[in-house]
Amino acid sequence: MLDHSEAESVAHWTATAEIDLPRTTVGQLLGCAATTVPDRIALIDACGEVDDAQVRRRWTYAELLRSSRGIAAELLHRFSPGERIAIWAPNSAAWLQVNLGACLAGLVVVPMNPLFQRAEAAHVVRSARPAGIVHGTMHRDLDIASMARSLAGEFDFVRCTIDIEAAIGWDDSIDDFDLPDVTPDDPVQIQFTSGTTGPPKGVRLHHLGLTGMPAIAVQLMELEPAPVWLNVMPLYHIGGCGLSTMGPMAALGTQVLADRFSAAATLRLIEAERVTVMGSVPTMLIAMLEHPERASRDLTSLEVVMSGGATVSPDLVRTIERTLDVRFVVAFGQTECHGHITQTRPDDTDVDKAETVGRPIPGVEVLIADPMTGAALGFDEPGEVLTRSELIMHGYLDDPASTAAAIRPDGYLRTGDLCTMDRRGYLRVVGRVKDIIVRGGENISPREIEDRISSHPSVAEVAVVGVPDERLGEAIAAFVRAAPGAVLDLEDVARWTGAELSRFKVPVHWREVDALPLTPNGKVCKPDLKAAWASEHQAPS
Repeated sequence: MLDHSEAESVAHWTATAEIDLPRTTVGQLLGCAATTVPDRIALIDACGEVDDAQVRRRWTYAELLRSSRGIAAELLHRFSPGERIAIWAPNSAAWLQVNLGACLAGLVVVPMNPLFQRAEAAHVVRSARPAGIVHGTMHRDLDIASMARSLAGEFDFVRCTIDIEAAIGWDDSIDDFDLPDVTPDDPVQIQFTSGTTGPPKGVRLHHLGLTGMPAIAVQLMELEPAPVWLNVMPLYHIGGCGLSTMGPMAALGTQVLADRFSAAATLRLIEAERVTVMGSVPTMLIAMLEHPERASRDLTSLEVVMSGGATVSPDLVRTIERTLDVRFVVAFGQTECHGHITQTRPDDTDVDKAETVGRPIPGVEVLIADPMTGAALGFDEPGEVLTRSELIMHGYLDDPASTAAAIRPDGYLRTGDLCTMDRRGYLRVVGRVKDIIVRGGENISPREIEDRISSHPSVAEVAVVGVPDERLGEAIAAFVRAAPGAVLDLEDVARWTGAELSRFKVPVHWREVDALPLTPNGKVCKPDLKAAWASEHQAPS
């Protein structure tokens, strides 16, 4: 609710308590579900190329708990509670169960993007210092297993590497095994998220946030009992291992886990498994709407579609609700607060669902402030979103300076996002303070890309920005100035960039420029680059 003492002048939402924040751990959440509905299907493995629903492997809650306890027991033969283990693999049932087992064992998981090149993975391992790496084998053209073993040889704190698929069988002779005590405030994961200055930072997440935020979100969605939740989000991301994993568990529902998104496969899964809920980013939804199979698939089971991670256009919200006959839920937040800050509600008006990101979820306080001075702003004034709650991260890993810059002494987290708040508490996104590119829901640091491109011998200067893209929200554009006397081959620079960075970080638009625009204090003026791009690509009137 609005703070009535300031309601006439300040855009400030005071945390409400219509839904209590559940104070649980991941293990307690799983244990409660296994006790309440032991025979209900908890997990359906829809990874890989298996199209026949009859042969997909399924786990009841009782079976999932037993499997996870077995993994916990084996992990504790190798590691001690509080130690960290990395999981470096694409989505799989094994990924999810190793994560649950690690949570039961009191370990801290470090999820790693399976598209990481070795240099990117080395940064995460060097920073997080995991005692072990649980890894996949090949993913696309990346030999994750070989890279994991190579990193274990480079860093002596990595005591072992473990093939992730071998963990599925770790469920024997565990009946008398005692698990360690784990509390809601204990650390649960370190997720690395891109920043605007330097390499990705490790966000220290806790059990309370990883379980509590999804539990609140599903209550706000007013789901039917025993929802069937399709999870096509990457498990290394808060949307995949947070809301889309803990959400169905909190709702005593079923998770249908896919290893990647494809429009055709997703449409088939919705039909075959009678999916009722799915999380997504706008890119996925556009692909589903445009796919030729959509009209022939029975999608009538689908009740709720949630989207976040990138700006959702009002037209897309209206099209999805009209075409699929579903309730569309828009969420806004970030990893540093375990996901959501705001969320639309089922009874919101069509305008609010299409043009806002909802109002703060229960237990979350929001203030709109001047990004330079920190002073509170008024209603409908664009400013930085500050949020304060128990869902805030513990801080950045081994980075007190960045933690202090992100979390003010009064406990407010600076999100770096620019929004307006109306008098009802509804937020509208207008931009970002941080120089982040959001490509298809993935946060990408321009600085990381710039550092790689600028190391090319033919490059003198480079600036990387996000430019509008109809499908992805933003695409990556690089503006490059050649080194004196050099002949710039932009295709060669692109190949150079892709040799060290994941494909999704390689710019798709390249421009050679004679000079980069500068601000009065000598910094590259990226808004000028974006404005020039917009002018060049403006549709004719």
